[in-house]
Amino acid sequence: MSRSAHPAGPRHGDVLPEGHYAAPPADLNLLDPKVWSKTVTRDEATGAVTVAGLDVRALAEQFGTPAYILDEEDFRSRCRAWQQAFSHLDADVYYAGKAFLSRAVVRWLHEEGLNVDVCSGGELTVALSAGMPPERIAFHGNNKTRAELEYAVKAGIGHVVVDSFEELVRLAWAADQQGVRQKILLRVTVGVEAHTHEFIATAHEDQKFGFSLTGGQAAEAVRRALTLDGVELVGIHSHIGSQIFDMAGFEVAARRVVGLLAEVKREHGVELPEIDLGGGLGIAYTSDDDPREPQEIATALTEIVRRECAAEGLAIPRLSVEPGRAIVGPSAFTLYEVGTIKPLEGLRTYVSVDGGMSDNIRTALYDAEYSVALVSRASDAEPMLSRVVGKHCESGDIVVRDAFLPDDLAPGDLLAVPATGAYCRSMASNYNHALRPPVVAVRDGQARVVVRRETEEDLLRLDVG
Repeated sequence: MSRSAHPAGPRHGDVLPEGHYAAPPADLNLLDPKVWSKTVTRDEATGAVTVAGLDVRALAEQFGTPAYILDEEDFRSRCRAWQQAFSHLDADVYYAGKAFLSRAVVRWLHEEGLNVDVCSGGELTVALSAGMPPERIAFHGNNKTRAELEYAVKAGIGHVVVDSFEELVRLAWAADQQGVRQKILLRVTVGVEAHTHEFIATAHEDQKFGFSLTGGQAAEAVRRALTLDGVELVGIHSHIGSQIFDMAGFEVAARRVVGLLAEVKREHGVELPEIDLGGGLGIAYTSDDDPREPQEIATALTEIVRRECAAEGLAIPRLSVEPGRAIVGPSAFTLYEVGTIKPLEGLRTYVSVDGGMSDNIRTALYDAEYSVALVSRASDAEPMLSRVVGKHCESGDIVVRDAFLPDDLAPGDLLAVPATGAYCRSMASNYNHALRPPVVAVRDGQARVVVRRETEEDLLRLDVG
């Protein structure tokens, strides 16, 4: 028996403004390939969704819910696409480990020829323990500790991206103590307002990262770095934000970074050989998103750099980019089981699942938008306007703010939220003492746990009372 459907119409209470979400799709069973990993399909006979040839119902039975399902072939194919896009250039592709990092992922990156950047001692440990050559690791972060810097230098990592004057001194001292010269890039804030959420725009002046270009701190950091025996300044780093679709911000950033290279050459007679333009390229979370392909990005970035270097009379430096979300984001989805369903007349239906903000904080943190689908079966029922929420004791515990689901949805059905590979497991928490879900890698009809589900014993092991 159908519950009361709520098609798009007048908004009440906390419903978002007109036009925020589209009319219901013609077929709720269709899966937009833009937001799902490449091996995801719906079985015509059963109506259930499969990934890498595996039925999601079997995955839920074997591994439980919630669970992150990571499509290994999709991940690898995205690594190859980025590698191939820059293969004809003097360039490096660094995977941004903060998006999601595990030893299995590091091994895949190594095998596909990508480097990795880390931003903590813990991420560095994971990368090294999985066999990533240290010279193919870069270390980011605005407040690296003395111990982390000593660890990085001792490990022999390729680059440290220096973020402050204090860090420059700490790093030079650590390298001196070990009798080495550590290669560094200086992170510069270039004053670009990226078209993204305030909390993930990182190149405007009023924020914690890097040396200000317009304030003269970047030029002063270059002067100091060139006088220190423990470091070897090899280039400039810029990162303008995350989930960006417009290349205009990268063009402005590249122009200003190359302008700094020209200033360095004029003042010091030194031509720095590297620039890193960071990452932040957006992915499709919904059908409305229109991400760019790696080849298009590579062509645009290299053309910008070549043009600006030619104008300044500089040799073209070695270019680095740092896709993280763009690789792992679309490669995973989160599998949930439906619990409580609450229709609110004239508003929407609240659909509660067995996870929530502990496994995906992004909706609460950034007002992020996601898609969702019924995946344990097909349905020809009428669409109902739904809000998919979690089980935590917070009204802001929202997974998908507004979506259409069939109005015959019932407890025990399985829902999947695509494009959750980036920043979901890596930002997961134990709020309400929730147990963080496993990461299950699937490929060619096989499934294996690469990060296991937490247990209550794990919680108690840390609680030493």
